[in-house]
Amino acid sequence: MSPHILLVEDEKHLGVGIKYNLEAENYRVTLVEDGPSALRLLKSNGDSIDLMVLDLMLPGMSGYAVCETIRDAGMMLPVLMLSARTLAEDRTRGFDVGANQYMSKPFELDELLSRIKNLLQQQRGQRSGDSTPKRARPSFSEVSFGDVQVNFETHQASVAGESVRMTPKELKLLKYFIEHEGRVISRNELLSEVWDLSGNLQTRAVDQFIARLRKIIEPDSTVPTHLLTIRDAGYRFVCEPDGSP
Repeated sequence: MSPHILLVEDEKHLGVGIKYNLEAENYRVTLVEDGPSALRLLKSNGDSIDLMVLDLMLPGMSGYAVCETIRDAGMMLPVLMLSARTLAEDRTRGFDVGANQYMSKPFELDELLSRIKNLLQQQRGQRSGDSTPKRARPSFSEVSFGDVQVNFETHQASVAGESVRMTPKELKLLKYFIEHEGRVISRNELLSEVWDLSGNLQTRAVDQFIARLRKIIEPDSTVPTHLLTIRDAGYRFVCEPDGSP
């Protein structure tokens, strides 16, 4: 089946033109004109979407907010962001909220098609997986460390006796760290094992989730003691920083 692209563009003439050209390349295209409509579609039928082309300047809800929302929900479909804004800080912010590609308007149609094709090829490679056998690792249903208690079966967590809310993706990320305690884990490995994506994908999503996880589990997220950054290598999780069992 042809790849399905969600196009979010409020300039109707531009949206219709892009949709026409994408369909001429044998893509299936759904066009919506605002962020909330895109989020509703992704929530109800996200598994059918292979890629999103997202305008930045949308009415009511910016492309930044749309992209950040889907990344916070753990959705890792490729996002190509379009914008008439050309400042470096706009581009940087786009990548910070999880965009995979950023194109400034006006753009060449051939370049747009090329970038979409490349992103979809990466996505197909990510879905194909790796036949290398994975190492067996211990499995945990309930864990305590520091002031944190987590039950991975009931999705309940508390810090210092206070209940905290954790998303399924945050729980999956934390569980992976706990199952590999003490080992340095690269961003590429996390993308592959937690998000089921290729480590070659350019995204800040891992760093964003690490920052959010630290705010939950660390006594002071600015000076982490459990979830450590290993420069130029990745991250290492330590249950008991003082070395006690």
